Amino acid sequence: MSQSTPDDVAHVEELSHQLVEFYDKINSWEHSVVKGSGLSPAQMHTIEVIGHHQDMRMKELAERLGVTTGTLTVAVDKLERKGLVERKPHHSDRRSWFVALTAKGQAAFAQHDRFHNDFTKDISEGLTNKEITMFSSLLSKLLNRM
Repeated sequence: MSQSTPDDVAHVEELSHQLVEFYDKINSWEHSVVKGSGLSPAQMHTIEVIGHHQDMRMKELAERLGVTTGTLTVAVDKLERKGLVERKPHHSDRRSWFVALTAKGQAAFAQHDRFHNDFTKDISEGLTNKEITMFSSLLSKLLNRM
């Protein structure tokens, strides 16, 4: 295994600070966008995941969100009361349920997805196509390691 140099350590520390700052800015933006919707960021994230993947089993949705099925049940109950999601029985497994967006949930998803697309356009505005491609490639590489 190779030894780290002081330059390597400095680069990693700088990258760490940049990642934290990037996360904080995205998180702040996300909170500001969700603020007027009557939903929490976690609720909107749940709607977003369902919107991108359509009908999902509760277990699969919990795994994607990184929460327990018990935590998800509470969250889905709240979203169901707001008329944003509905549970559907699985066609062949009586113990399993799908969660799907209602028409109201699909509208919330579509609006939030437009915000994400606009945000992405805004932050990539000063980048060349080559830089955008490189950034996307680097993000994919990092996400595959997580």
